[in-house]
Amino acid sequence: MKYTLAFLGILLTLFTGCSAQTPADGSSSGKMTVGMVFDVGGRGDKSFNDAAYHGLELSRDSLGVDIVYIEPTGEGADREAALRQLAADPGVRVIFGVGLLFSGDIADIAREFPDKYFACIDYLSKPGETLPANLSGIVFQDKQGSYLAGVIAGLVTKTNRVGFIGGMESSIIKRFQDGFIAGAKQVNPDITIISSYIGMTGSAFANPAKGKEMALGQYARGADIIYQAAGLSGVGVADAALETGNFVIGTDRNQEDLAPGHVLTSIPKAVDRTVFATVEQVLSGTFQGGKINVFGLKGRYTDYVYNSKNKVLIGEDVHGRVEKIRQQIIDGDLVID
Repeated sequence: MKYTLAFLGILLTLFTGCSAQTPADGSSSGKMTVGMVFDVGGRGDKSFNDAAYHGLELSRDSLGVDIVYIEPTGEGADREAALRQLAADPGVRVIFGVGLLFSGDIADIAREFPDKYFACIDYLSKPGETLPANLSGIVFQDKQGSYLAGVIAGLVTKTNRVGFIGGMESSIIKRFQDGFIAGAKQVNPDITIISSYIGMTGSAFANPAKGKEMALGQYARGADIIYQAAGLSGVGVADAALETGNFVIGTDRNQEDLAPGHVLTSIPKAVDRTVFATVEQVLSGTFQGGKINVFGLKGRYTDYVYNSKNKVLIGEDVHGRVEKIRQQIIDGDLVID
């Protein structure tokens, strides 16, 4: 869908900092329109937001919907206004908020617009909360994938010291940290893990310079592998790995191109597939709203990357051991809570 210039001008006046955009070839077609508001860092973060946008593209190309999206400004304080901008447009039927910071706002707005469908990636629910029937809270079993990252790091490290760098200090990112630590210690009880967070606000996901600074510090302290869960800030961690000749473990997408030969593995989340599946549900009348929808290792919604580019870094023996642990988790023989 494409906003008219007059309508967009009014919206921009009402919602300072919000800018709706459509693809270059997007035009009003009368098809269902899917809207998305990105998290801090926006498109081009080579991580979380790019994965979500890929799902939007897949929906457009395979399901024939129109798409519209809004980039955040600064620390994303205008996310409520951006969501409301899309909800108020009669042509937009489905609206995604990308990231945990949307949780409260998107639930409130979903209640105000019961005729629209909403979905929040990494939804952070409150104790005892009941989601509105038109809202799907999408969460991933991040701790499971991170556990495998820890297993790989614990088996591959040469210095017996590895690092973790998170973006915004939050319960979700701490799941990455906790899973990583648990996996590393399971296979290497004597390992030391250095943990750091870039900040306490959403801007921590969009500071690659700080990410690189922290990574250089951890490498200087003897870490030879760092697992980063930091969005765009993780690009800086990859830069530091390349610069120092050490390893980084990526998140959300396969990030091997960020530091060729120095990305030990990545722990992708199939954000794109969940976006696509949600749009498909709306089209088929099977929308899974009013609840938290959980995705994990089963179905490979979170997993680790092992391919022709990094198998020499991990090694067949380590890969075989990781596969056994992965299957134990899926079978329920190893519980990662």
